[in-house]
Amino acid sequence: MSSGISATNVSFSQLGKSSEFLNLILGNISSCVLLLDNNMELHAFNDAFKTIFSNKPDEHILHKKCGNAIGCAYAVEEVAECGNTSQCKDCELRASAIYAYANRKAVYKQRLSREFYRTNNVKELKHLLYSIRPFYFGQDYYIIVIIEDITMFVKQSEVVEHQKNMINTLCNS
Repeated sequence: MSSGISATNVSFSQLGKSSEFLNLILGNISSCVLLLDNNMELHAFNDAFKTIFSNKPDEHILHKKCGNAIGCAYAVEEVAECGNTSQCKDCELRASAIYAYANRKAVYKQRLSREFYRTNNVKELKHLLYSIRPFYFGQDYYIIVIIEDITMFVKQSEVVEHQKNMINTLCNS
């Protein structure tokens, strides 16, 4: 089976000329990848977006502000645009995105715990790990936001911590 990709040290920069190959990679990774502009509006996203954030059945989210696109509970409940809710000034994700864009510096592995709305107006607490990198493409400047949903890991850690506390309580009784 020959695919043109060998087992030797092939860097992604060499494969970067193939948009088909890069689209296959983006479509098959479990991390959500968002492309935002200077107004924090969404220009592109990969398939993982729908498994992590899907809050609209038709997903008409392009050119919407990031918080509105991902179903931020504050934006939904206040019926406000991302950047204009009562909590936007305290949003770590927004602050990191603006910092990365304005300072042309990457932000790595930051955690965020926040409620988001999913399809059928179901609100759920999500624990996320995100990184942001700024870059130029053609004449335009963007940031790429890579988001991992670590909710299951956090919940399992909480269960383990609770069990440890119960064991300690029983042992100290």
